[in-house]
Amino acid sequence: MATDLTIVLPDRPGALVSAWNQLKAAGVNIDGVCGFPQQGTTWGFLHLLVEDPQGARRAIEAAGFQIAEERSVEVHVAEDRPGALASVFEAIASSGRNIDLMYVAANNRIVIGTDDSHQDRSGYSTLGEKR
Repeated sequence: MATDLTIVLPDRPGALVSAWNQLKAAGVNIDGVCGFPQQGTTWGFLHLLVEDPQGARRAIEAAGFQIAEERSVEVHVAEDRPGALASVFEAIASSGRNIDLMYVAANNRIVIGTDDSHQDRSGYSTLGEKR
């Protein structure tokens, strides 16, 4: 399985650039990404699909940000035809798992996290910066 890292970033100009630069300097490739701010707060979440979770973790923490969660995710090729994703989602639903994360990655892939793939979530500050 692939690894998704949930990173807490401050919602301010330059935060994302700082994270990207640290990942670049560490030689960590980003295979997929999804980000969104939290309404009414000063931080947001960034999901990264990476092959090197330890290297990515070190780089993100060196940038002064926190990892809220590291989890295994499924990665499926997303065929470009009607109903292709429905069959993937049906298989997951019929196994009794609930999808709680999905985003598109490079090379026509879809990243899927299910409710059974969570590890304990560590605490993080409301600004997403390490204290």
